[in-house]
Amino acid sequence: MRPTQTVRVHLCREPVDFRKQINGLSILVDEELGLDPFSAHVFAFCNRRRSQVKLLTWERNGFVLWQKRLEKDRFPWPREGTGAVLEVAGRELNWLLDGIDVFRLKPHESLSFSAVG
Repeated sequence: MRPTQTVRVHLCREPVDFRKQINGLSILVDEELGLDPFSAHVFAFCNRRRSQVKLLTWERNGFVLWQKRLEKDRFPWPREGTGAVLEVAGRELNWLLDGIDVFRLKPHESLSFSAVG
């Protein structure tokens, strides 16, 4: 159940108690994050050790909960920044699930000049 590249994904920045299941996570999305758990978006959560990720989404007539647990290593996860949620594309979530730190990828610095030569 990996998300498609175009789906909107909301990453919860703060670690979540992984004893929470569908009901607890959907309430968290609604009350703490202020988002609609019944939208077609994917909501991603990570535990404190960053060794597990849960994805919650609504599909037509019910919730789907997907979990991945790493036996070694940690998931790269956004901790810094403003807001409780960071929105990414499905493609970027898939990279995170594969262990690629999309938050450290930086493009070249923008340059501006007033004259040539």
